[in-house]
Amino acid sequence: MRAMILAAGLGTRLKPLTESTPKALIKIKGYTLLELQINKLKAEGFNQIIINIHHFAEQIKNYLKQNNFFDCTVEISDESSKLLDTGGGLKKAIHFFSDGSPFLVYNVDILSDINLKKLMQVHVASSAIATLAVQERLSSRRFLFDEKLILGGWENEKSGEQIISRKSQSEFRNYSFSGIQIVDPKTFKYFPDKNVFSLVELYLLAAKQEKIIGYVHNEDEWMDLGKLENLNKAEKTFDKIRYTYQV
Repeated sequence: MRAMILAAGLGTRLKPLTESTPKALIKIKGYTLLELQINKLKAEGFNQIIINIHHFAEQIKNYLKQNNFFDCTVEISDESSKLLDTGGGLKKAIHFFSDGSPFLVYNVDILSDINLKKLMQVHVASSAIATLAVQERLSSRRFLFDEKLILGGWENEKSGEQIISRKSQSEFRNYSFSGIQIVDPKTFKYFPDKNVFSLVELYLLAAKQEKIIGYVHNEDEWMDLGKLENLNKAEKTFDKIRYTYQV
């Protein structure tokens, strides 16, 4: 199965660590975030991976070469000249998903024991063009789903902004996005006519006409490693779930 690891971010929340090192090469317990995610994806059957890079791109390229690309098929999507955001990054990489099969998109800066095989199974069994892993946890920006867990909108609690893509007979419930999703190539026709945009923007556009569902995984461990204050906490969480990462 194919997957994309989103690793092009500047890692501004991890400064000063990312002033000389890309976010993907920050370490927990001696393992880089990129190594952990590649190992997790491989262990769950995703052995063809494309990785987008921007910040200290050459460091990541050299790191992958030195580690023999962790014995799987790895392609680089180089955004060195311009950072494209998450949606633009996927748009640049569409050639990698030309087989027409659903694929995984996974943020490099998360720590989770989510079962990716189960996530894929849920997606395949649905008629959705995308399945978004979500949790009931505190976050200022959240997706809105109806009672059937069909995506209807998005909100930013801090700014008060709310975007509704489709109306619902039931009251919306808000869930925080986990940075993990299964995407069908049918989603590509909803790419906006620009190169820099987020996956959130893409999903809200597609949700006007298509079924996008949420996959609630409240029982799983999940942590945002893009925050400096979470790195030390992550070491304890990692000790509990390191089996997931095959290290």
